[in-house]
Amino acid sequence: MSGAARSIEAPTWDLRDLYGALDDPALTRDLGWAATEAQSLADDYRGRLAALDGDALATLIRRYEELSERIGRVYSFASLRFAAQREDPEVGRFFQSTQERINAITTGLLFVTLELNRIEDASLEALLEQSAALARYRPWLRDVRAYRPHQLDDPIEETLHEKSITGRHAWVRLFDETMAELRFPFGDERLTSAQIFDKLQDKDRHVRRDAGAAVAGVLGERTRLFARITNTLAKDKQIEDGWRRFGQPISSRNLANRVEDEVVDALIGAVRKAYPKLSHRYYALKARWLGLDKLAHYDRNAPLPEDDDTRMGWDDAKVVVLDAYRDFSPELSAILERFFEHRWIDAELRPGKDAGAFCHPTVPSVHPYVLMNYQGRARDVMTLAHELGHGVHQVLAGEQGLLMAATPLTLAETASVFGEQLTFRRLLAAAPDRRRRRVLLAGKIEDALNTVVRQIAFVEFERRVHAKRREAELTVDELGDVWMDVQTESLGPAFYFSDDYRVFWSYIPHFIHVPFYVYAYAFGDCLVNALYAAYDREPAGFEDRYLDLLRAGGTLRHTELLAPFGLDARDPAFWDRGLDVIARMIEQLETDLSQ
Repeated sequence: MSGAARSIEAPTWDLRDLYGALDDPALTRDLGWAATEAQSLADDYRGRLAALDGDALATLIRRYEELSERIGRVYSFASLRFAAQREDPEVGRFFQSTQERINAITTGLLFVTLELNRIEDASLEALLEQSAALARYRPWLRDVRAYRPHQLDDPIEETLHEKSITGRHAWVRLFDETMAELRFPFGDERLTSAQIFDKLQDKDRHVRRDAGAAVAGVLGERTRLFARITNTLAKDKQIEDGWRRFGQPISSRNLANRVEDEVVDALIGAVRKAYPKLSHRYYALKARWLGLDKLAHYDRNAPLPEDDDTRMGWDDAKVVVLDAYRDFSPELSAILERFFEHRWIDAELRPGKDAGAFCHPTVPSVHPYVLMNYQGRARDVMTLAHELGHGVHQVLAGEQGLLMAATPLTLAETASVFGEQLTFRRLLAAAPDRRRRRVLLAGKIEDALNTVVRQIAFVEFERRVHAKRREAELTVDELGDVWMDVQTESLGPAFYFSDDYRVFWSYIPHFIHVPFYVYAYAFGDCLVNALYAAYDREPAGFEDRYLDLLRAGGTLRHTELLAPFGLDARDPAFWDRGLDVIARMIEQLETDLSQ
């Protein structure tokens, strides 16, 4: 499809495998059952966990898991509807009402994990040895009990949980709805955020400049609101982190990701040290390629001179991604075909929809759903491959059951980035000429820099903001100063940054939704670079080991999952090996351009 095309057919999802409508009687029944079962569970077990034998404790956990599955099904439906229709007031009200009902139910279930964590290690280990039924839940118990040093008294935990709906969650919803409502003036049009950010990839520099100005203008009008949201959530986190005795603002995220502080510090340090040989080097090359002395912020994702801006239709993208996965693993491809056949994907571009991309796991008894905004660019094809990688991971891990299927964010990016790599190799092999291969290679480098360098810069922004917030509330200007500092450091001397770029921190949803989430992307990219190198070296038997990694879900830690591939993220050289893969691609592109 030509670059002039602006409307590309893409599917919307069918959520009926969850529920048929907002007023589906099955949804009402499930919420009613969940409330009754939660009360029954509390009546049967509250205050008694320490006295249970192993089999009885396993029975409690099984009932808790079944209840969590039913609650998760309801919440998944509500959140997916809200993501697809954020401007619909009825959907917004439904989402809020559902959160409030679920919050009330789950507050009464907090006793399960709180009492589990008060059982002494030796006593629990004896129960695990005695009961095979309980031993099945050993990985989940390990992860629950990792929070023991940070657990508060029961009434405080219940208060925090119950009030979250009018506290943190309310601020997050305010951010999401505000972002969904934004319209950016562009000529005679008023564009959604997905549409205006697509203009930042236009071949015409004047279009990119005007799009950048439109983004800056609209964000600038609301920056005080975004600053208030950011300051409030950062202070809220500081208070709770203090109560829970976390050493650094990032430490609670590391615990949730089941990765040590020192491993994450090593990753961040390695990437920042590599800025000169990665982003600084590539963007200097890109400036020369574009014939510019300096790049503006709106040139970062600009297409290269040789890129003809060819758009790929949805059906063609589907074939490319399925074939890429099939070449590696027919089993993975067969799983992905179900996403297309049964409409588990919402890729249509429309107003009021979440502007990003995600794959929601829902619950193991159903299946994941993918949301993205497909506009036909090569980057969109890679996004499709990325989100579907999450999808196959979640399907395979589902056999572990709800409590142990979830993978920490650091490892959750493994299958998605690996899927991108498979798709990139497929596109590169099918490229008709050297020019197209060069454009694809440059696109892959830019994606890698966006995944690794940009995300670590985001983490550095968060670290500085949260540190400063401990001293005082940050003004809009101070937030802009931090943003400009980290962008200058990470992108290098090939860029000049105009003042209108100072507000671009405000649209990043991960800062609001899950603080410090973003280093998981860099973790996953470096990990997959090392993993793919292992595949290249020894393809025999790799598929089986890789599928075992995905099936493990959250039952194994990163050291156990990577050991069969001869990899260890605790090794200081591990991150350098992953970053060197990107550096070699830049060298390859430089060599190609010089010939």
